[in-house]
Amino acid sequence: MPMLNLAYEEFGSPNCPPVIILHGFFASARNWRSIAKLLSEQYHVFVLDQRNHGASPHAPHMDYPSMAQDVQQFIQAQQLESVHIIGHSMGGKVAMWLALQHPELLGKVIIVDIAPVTYQHSFDTMIDALCSLPLEELANRKQADDFLSERIPDSSFRQFLLQNLVLENGNYRWRIDLNIFKQAAPGIIAFPETGQLSPCVKALKVLAGGNSQFVQPDSFAAIFPHADIEFLAGVGHWLHVEVPELFLQQVRSYLG
Repeated sequence: MPMLNLAYEEFGSPNCPPVIILHGFFASARNWRSIAKLLSEQYHVFVLDQRNHGASPHAPHMDYPSMAQDVQQFIQAQQLESVHIIGHSMGGKVAMWLALQHPELLGKVIIVDIAPVTYQHSFDTMIDALCSLPLEELANRKQADDFLSERIPDSSFRQFLLQNLVLENGNYRWRIDLNIFKQAAPGIIAFPETGQLSPCVKALKVLAGGNSQFVQPDSFAAIFPHADIEFLAGVGHWLHVEVPELFLQQVRSYLG
């Protein structure tokens, strides 16, 4: 499978220790810009747009081995050594697969509210709603928001998804390929088969939302026996958005 040259945003001095941030499904580097800017006071921060997201190239194949290979290529192209990595949701699974395959490339690893397991939820209803949006009829973004409100009732989540809707030459279009996302979604909620792999010797820091259901205390034991899981009380899936100061405090403490 061909690796892609990923788009990215860069913050901080090259003289500082490198950190890579990997976003979640339907997100992009822009969702992590404020965290990256604050981390750049001590670190050289790269926030990647993963394949089919943000400004990165599109490819019909989107699974964890291919996305981890993209990150591996990025690390080698930038000539980074022992890079710390922070991965949220889908990005956390990419980081974990990279840690299993190439632990020598990574320094410290922080996984944000996701586990190396297959989940039961589905993205089908949400993606079908986005596909049904009548792009040619839209006069403004509020119309898009109103159209989606019945099938995607959470207003903040709608606004997050609508970051992928762009106005170009007077017409709205999706920045992402929804057909690729629909085909890839079952693999995104899953995790690659690990039965033939040895447990990862690398320690992980897992920051999980106390109100989120994505991480269970025993989720990591089989393949990441040195995972240190910390639940943040009263917080959901979007830790870096809901409690950015506490999130940064935890990240800085672990990275040292």
